[in-house]
Amino acid sequence: MEWHAILAPEFADELKECGRIYMYRFKPDYTFFARPIDEYPALCRQAAAIMLMIQNNLDPRVAQHPEELITYGGNGAVFQNWAQYLLTMQYLSIMEEDQTLHLYSGHPMGLFPSSKDAPRVVVTNGMMIPNHSKPEDWEKYNALGVTQYGQMTAGSFMYIGPQGIVHGTTITIMNAFRKILPENETPAGKIFLTAGLGGMSGAQPKAGNIVGCITICAEVNAQAARKRHEQGWVDELIENIDELIERVKKAQANEETVSIAFIGNVVAVWERMDEEELFIHVGSDQTSLHIPWTGGYYPVGLSYDESNQMIREEPEAFKKSVEVSLRRHATAINRHTSKGTYFFDYGNAFLLEASRAGADVMAQNNIDFRYPSYVQDILGPMCFDYGFGPFRWVCTSGSSKDLDKTDQIALDVLTALHAQAPEEIAGQLADNITWIRDAKKNKLVVGSQARILYADAEGRATIAEAFNQAIKRGEIGSVVLGRDHHDVSGTDSPYRRPPIFTMGVVSPQTWLSTMSSEIALEVLPGFLSITVVE
Repeated sequence: MEWHAILAPEFADELKECGRIYMYRFKPDYTFFARPIDEYPALCRQAAAIMLMIQNNLDPRVAQHPEELITYGGNGAVFQNWAQYLLTMQYLSIMEEDQTLHLYSGHPMGLFPSSKDAPRVVVTNGMMIPNHSKPEDWEKYNALGVTQYGQMTAGSFMYIGPQGIVHGTTITIMNAFRKILPENETPAGKIFLTAGLGGMSGAQPKAGNIVGCITICAEVNAQAARKRHEQGWVDELIENIDELIERVKKAQANEETVSIAFIGNVVAVWERMDEEELFIHVGSDQTSLHIPWTGGYYPVGLSYDESNQMIREEPEAFKKSVEVSLRRHATAINRHTSKGTYFFDYGNAFLLEASRAGADVMAQNNIDFRYPSYVQDILGPMCFDYGFGPFRWVCTSGSSKDLDKTDQIALDVLTALHAQAPEEIAGQLADNITWIRDAKKNKLVVGSQARILYADAEGRATIAEAFNQAIKRGEIGSVVLGRDHHDVSGTDSPYRRPPIFTMGVVSPQTWLSTMSSEIALEVLPGFLSITVVE
């Protein structure tokens, strides 16, 4: 009761000023980063590994809004407040190998008796389904601390920085160009136009460089753009649109591979490039349109600061500005696609919110969207239909030498599998061999010593067994294995990445029977499993 009198007014002020209760008085003053596993005060190694992954998610180099415990995607939360973080770390520090911690939207519900073979942590997040609740309800209960949106890997502690999406983005852009270019033509000098340089979308310029095209990524938040530039994920920063146009023309003439962050609104870029008759080969958008009214999408004509002020003071006026901007956005895209531009929805709800705003994005039947989702057109038929999806690992020693060794192990495994692979999956294996071979050169690590590639069930199991043997021989330290929902097991998200079966090799029945909402996290040796339901 003595704390209540102190905390109640303090938390009320936070709710009024921040729109949420973050309990900042409980935020530790130490630096957040993935420490080597042996530095964590834990009774079992599995718990120490989870502590490592949590701290990586909140590393300022990794997280989009670390002070708000947001890792990526605008609202992908690790916890709702700092008290939850402290309590969770305390539970993990005393957890034994026959106990399981249950977390409900960031709330640690306590340690429960289990067994050594049981999951060490069971997590649930976002237990409100948007199609059965209004956005206003979601915001209200999120602000009240009842539920949180854990995204794919924030609330499940498996985020590994932008690298986690670079690979999928690389595969997506690479195959987007393959769809439209003649067989003997490369992406050199070709334009990929998109938007967003936040947690996940920040991967786009790096992926474009790996593919070998000209990437233009618009970002209204100058701080986010500069952060990606400082980290080496984007080559150049340009704030003036006239300068941008001249730079793009030069890059085309020289067939450069270059990524450019334009600090401004992407709608203005689409419109200006139409006026200049600059042909955009591939276009998309990766702003956080699943939260369009709270900073996920910034309307053209308003600055970043003006938009944020309007969100606070005139939310209804801001909503109308977003709808007007989405209609302009779609109109500009339509002008380019009429000239041959290939545009796809990148799972960020662009087409859904544009349609709700009255934009011209519907097909002639007025049921389907006029543009495909990337899952429907690219990753579905090329990867997910064959069981290829994200396979991640983190070297818990924190040693780059361990990461180098695991890269080589994975390369050896994939090379051996490729030598005997059927034609249907030979291309997927070849792309991943190229990816892992060049991973170190491409400087993908931000935060923990982590790696990602796409693998099918055979590839995952074979690489994991090879890691186990290397650990047993003492060649590397323990490794966290993980995956996310971005694969055949979990991309059945309505509107954002719907499965389309008309052209795929997998029937709806097969897809649904293989769907799972679990993320497996394993530490070798001594298996750690986090079962996540979202």
